[in-house]
Amino acid sequence: MRYTTIMKIGIDISQIVYEGTGVGTYVRKLVSELIAQDKINDYVLFGASLRQRNKFFSFYRSLACDPKRVSLKTVAIPPTILDFLWNSLHIAPIEWFIGPVDVFWSSDWTQPPLAKARGVTTVHDLSIFKYPESFHKTILSVQKRRLRRAKQECIAFLCDSKATQSDLINLLKIDKSNTNVVYPGFSQ
Repeated sequence: MRYTTIMKIGIDISQIVYEGTGVGTYVRKLVSELIAQDKINDYVLFGASLRQRNKFFSFYRSLACDPKRVSLKTVAIPPTILDFLWNSLHIAPIEWFIGPVDVFWSSDWTQPPLAKARGVTTVHDLSIFKYPESFHKTILSVQKRRLRRAKQECIAFLCDSKATQSDLINLLKIDKSNTNVVYPGFSQ
């Protein structure tokens, strides 16, 4: 007899409100495919936005998923407040908003504290460390805080490329065994 452990996986989908951006498209496509392919695990999709919460509901409906397996939790909090709570103060664990999960995947910008969940994040690039003069000081500050928190919270880092993986290992001193190259897909 084969036993399968069902995990409860939380995913931050907040970036989907930025339609047409690379990260927004990445999150939309990855989450859509993951839920379509994985018929075993349960998912909690988390979205935070003050004015664009309707985009989360629209995206959730487009998934045509089993509501017993995939739920949506939204909060009317602007991303700047979450950045302050999570990246600066490092308070208010994600489980306060979505309940208990085994794994929580953050996609960009904010890294929530985790009460018991294991953290996974995607790092698209580390150009803020390589070319800091190319970025606005606010973006530099936010991304550096977020990556510092991700280093504390996450057990796994998904990298868009081998170059990003190499930068993560060399610039942030993340152990290679905690990194995985997962190339973004493409659609026609």
